[in-house]
Amino acid sequence: MVQARAVFGLLLLAALAGCSTARPWTNAALDHAPTPGAVAAVAARDPSTLVAVTLSGGGARAAAFGYGVLQELRATPCCGNERGSNMLEAVDVVSGVSGGSIIAAYFAAFGGQGLDNFERDFLRQNFQQGLLSQLLRPGNLWDLGSPWIGRSQLLARQLDTLYQGMTFGDIERRPRHPQLLVTATDMSLGTGFEFTADQFELICSDIGSVPLSFAVAASSAVPILLSPMTLKNHSETCRERGIVPQLVAPATHGNYRARMLRVQENSYLDGRARPFIHLVDGGLADNLGVRRLLDRAVAGGLRASFSEVALAPGSIHRLVLIMVNAARDPSAQVDASDRVPSVPDVADTLLISAGARAARETQEFLADTAWQWRENLRQRSADGADVFAPDARIHVVKINLHDAAEGPGRRSLLHIPTAFSVGDAEVTSLIEAGRSVLRESPDFLELLRSLGVAQQP
Repeated sequence: MVQARAVFGLLLLAALAGCSTARPWTNAALDHAPTPGAVAAVAARDPSTLVAVTLSGGGARAAAFGYGVLQELRATPCCGNERGSNMLEAVDVVSGVSGGSIIAAYFAAFGGQGLDNFERDFLRQNFQQGLLSQLLRPGNLWDLGSPWIGRSQLLARQLDTLYQGMTFGDIERRPRHPQLLVTATDMSLGTGFEFTADQFELICSDIGSVPLSFAVAASSAVPILLSPMTLKNHSETCRERGIVPQLVAPATHGNYRARMLRVQENSYLDGRARPFIHLVDGGLADNLGVRRLLDRAVAGGLRASFSEVALAPGSIHRLVLIMVNAARDPSAQVDASDRVPSVPDVADTLLISAGARAARETQEFLADTAWQWRENLRQRSADGADVFAPDARIHVVKINLHDAAEGPGRRSLLHIPTAFSVGDAEVTSLIEAGRSVLRESPDFLELLRSLGVAQQP
């Protein structure tokens, strides 16, 4: 009888839910010209070795694998002037998409010293069950009846506990923090939308006020299963106040990526045509979280990318990009049978193969871009103000889950599903895989030799 009453109560709330007028957090308009906080943060760090880490999507699988990579970076001595410094402390930028954004935001929020708690606070929790439980809470059921609140707002509420209510502005106030980039997908454009100061300047809003939970929920909002997250475009307000954003991409011929980026940027400047921006899972546009970084660098040029950073000539000796990819294999090996694949197998295989193709294209594009950058560094700046040292080198370190050591457990690793929670044994295996793949990476070993760091036993 009690159970029946509870069900009846839920049904009654569902019937009344259409009356809800609850509203979620909304980004406010800028009331002043934006300040280059991220630029100042980079300039305040040791610029001799600039390190960026990008963490791919893949739910808790990606979060655990990325966590293992970060732990191994912390265990690796590095290039800082401070005693006891390590590679993790040298990270200047951390970028995350979907599941990768969960660990990226946590590291940016709490630093290397707080990183150990991520295993307890997220990886070993049944986060997915907690999210499902939220859907059954009467108060949340009532809120879901509001036309302004969707299922992703419940995800954001749960993530807000993980990040202790922190915002991007709170990260900026942390000493020696890495710059955080979280990528979602602009649903109307089908392109990446980065939670950065530059992107928010285009919509005349302050990135510092954005809760980490909002950005990560947007980056993780798988279409249909979760709802889009919405931002207000205040660009008309900025226009009225005389605040004119600076476009990253120049108007140029012969560089289609620069032209495409400029078209995307211009779309945000018309607040009347696009007063709201709806965001979904970042993996739809770029599951590696690196394409927008590359687009900006390619559009403006390698040296122009550092023009706003107040660095002395010859400061940069190494530019390092560590790209972590937690992509899995399809659940079924359809090519091994002549039987007609089932509908679930077709859907899973197409989704995984499309993602794998996009990842390979991005990695190959990165390889070509790095080669072009190396050639560009050979040509010294004519004005003598080159921020790159004459011996500057570029290192690209690709860390793929597919590179896990051969053995009976490898196949299981590559078939762990994409979800907000995975089993304890799988978490342990993924963390160790992240550590071992990085430790044994030829690209990473070359970087350590360049830094004069002995390989750890």
